Amino acid sequence: MAGRAVRKSEASRVEWPTVILIVAAYGAWVAAGLVLWPAYPVLTVLLLGVVLALQSSLMHEASHGHPTRRLWINELLVGLPIGLVYPFRRFRSLHLRHHADESLTDPFDDPESYYRALWQLRDLPAPLKALLSVNNTMAGRFVIGPLLGTAGFVLADARLIVQGDRAVRRAWVLHGLGLVIVLPVAIVGFGIPLWAYLCAVWLGQSLISVRTFAEHQWSERPDGRTIIVERSPFAFLFLNNNLHLVHHKNPNVAWYRLPALFRSRRDEWLALNGGYVFRNYSALFLSYAFKRKEPVAHPALRRTAEAGRAFKPRVRARTLNGMGSVPVPAEPPKE
Repeated sequence: MAGRAVRKSEASRVEWPTVILIVAAYGAWVAAGLVLWPAYPVLTVLLLGVVLALQSSLMHEASHGHPTRRLWINELLVGLPIGLVYPFRRFRSLHLRHHADESLTDPFDDPESYYRALWQLRDLPAPLKALLSVNNTMAGRFVIGPLLGTAGFVLADARLIVQGDRAVRRAWVLHGLGLVIVLPVAIVGFGIPLWAYLCAVWLGQSLISVRTFAEHQWSERPDGRTIIVERSPFAFLFLNNNLHLVHHKNPNVAWYRLPALFRSRRDEWLALNGGYVFRNYSALFLSYAFKRKEPVAHPALRRTAEAGRAFKPRVRARTLNGMGSVPVPAEPPKE
């Protein structure tokens, strides 16, 4: 009976800091459109970019069971697609698959890997190879990363829908219903032109790319594949996911508890990932603004063609970050 009571208490627990932040994010979205846009359109686009980046971070939190333990409630709280591109259910499905640390950076098994299989990369057109190379610089990721990621993700999911993947289709139907609300409110209600709103969407994704740019790198040790950025003014916008190793080792811990968890064992965390640590994002930018941090081809995995990994007409979407339109192997649905 006691165990059942504890489980019931856990299921009914609400993390109010996250709820308040969700309300504030959507409130800022409305305020920016109704109050700020008529007088300060440029400032509005900049503010909306920040709000959309924050909402993306909140979608990440909801994917991990915050602010409640009920998935449908979390989906209602963060599922209104003001960022336009990613259906919450697709975001959650792919992101949770990414949390298999033993598969981190694998070009096929990690949905958020930026690496490509060498044998597939060789067959890509030269212009696409060049874009992928530029995308591995921090400036390139900020500027063209959102365009590559959006195009790849949407095209790959479209293929899945054509192939009859019901879970993906359901996710996009729900997303479409949300867009029926968001777009009229933004374009008609707020009076923001579509091109201006799309600029805010691009900016929001670009801001998130500051965090995702170097989150993972190849290491023989899974714990050495995940970064720690010790401090940053972006930490709040990223909901402390700059402490990314701490999040990966404690994926169910709420965002506002991560800094204390890091501080309590700082030396252990730094030793755990083998020193894959940066003081801040400025240090990353100074090192890799125009220099490719990682090769496009994975330095160790998938170097040669494998049985069952050939190009096929039927493909699986497998990325939130990279060019999902690049053909990848067919696999059974995992939704």
